[in-house]
Amino acid sequence: MLALSLYTLVERFRVMAFANVEDTVNLKVKPRTDDNVERIRRAHLNDLENISLFFVIGFIYTLTNPSLVLATQLFRIYTAARIMHTIVYAVFVVPQPARVLSWGTGFAITGYMAFKSILHFL
Repeated sequence: MLALSLYTLVERFRVMAFANVEDTVNLKVKPRTDDNVERIRRAHLNDLENISLFFVIGFIYTLTNPSLVLATQLFRIYTAARIMHTIVYAVFVVPQPARVLSWGTGFAITGYMAFKSILHFL
């Protein structure tokens, strides 16, 4: 997520596309949007929505005393899927189904851990 913040900043300066008037005063340009900057912002928002939920559910899942091997693999696969999602969404735009497969993998893992946690604590 931190890398996407920096990537957004670099891309904004590269194409001189700033959203707020106060950001453009010293640069003598008018605020405008850019499709690529907006794509990076959407990828960042998607990361914020999904990764923060995964942290919460992942923590709760660890409280269920799962198999160490399974939990480790779930965390690794989730991490790889999110990195892949960010790459195919914001860095090297790849046509579908690459993005939905990487997102869906992370979503399925989060759902599985939530389901197992609910069953454990019921």
